[in-house]
Amino acid sequence: METSQREDQLRAAERRRRELLEAADRVVLRDGPGASMNAIAAEAGITKPILYRHFGDKGGLYRALAERHTEALLEGLRSALDAPTGRRERVETTLGTYLAAIEARPQVYRFLMHPAEESAGEATDQGFDVGRHSAPLLRRMGEELAQVVAERVDLGPEGEERARVWGHGIVGMMHAAGDWWLRERPISREALVRHLTDLLWGRLAACGDRQGGPGL
Repeated sequence: METSQREDQLRAAERRRRELLEAADRVVLRDGPGASMNAIAAEAGITKPILYRHFGDKGGLYRALAERHTEALLEGLRSALDAPTGRRERVETTLGTYLAAIEARPQVYRFLMHPAEESAGEATDQGFDVGRHSAPLLRRMGEELAQVVAERVDLGPEGEERARVWGHGIVGMMHAAGDWWLRERPISREALVRHLTDLLWGRLAACGDRQGGPGL
């Protein structure tokens, strides 16, 4: 009987945690990086101390939201990488999947990757450091991509090392280019995907130097 009661309590706690995360998602979609613990508690119909009881602080809530969204993004990236198409098309689809995800939910992306100036006081008080939490997300994506590259491409005797370098390098490029693009929107998503794929496909090496210039 005690075991059954304990299991019921755990299920109820997990269900309540999901409800709170869904309330937090709604606030993040509305407020982006400015989402505060007060606003999230109000959205959930509870007091802030109860929110702290579930997540500890804003950093704990951030980690839970980051895991929720990272899993969804990684699932999409895995599907793109496993598509039964040519290699270049798979690369384009993977880049497009990432960019489409941050474009569809820019406020969520900004909340995960950029602290809000207006909430800096709250962040400092709670020990919240966005870089400390966002960096592991990018590293995880890099490791996932490295594993896919190592499994699918023959990279020779230094294959594992090269796959990890390429995996993290591609994720860094994708993140930096996507961040710039989301802020300025200078070109279409399709054009950005095409240009990034050209870079990965060795277009830089194939281009000649400009006349009169120092070259690369």
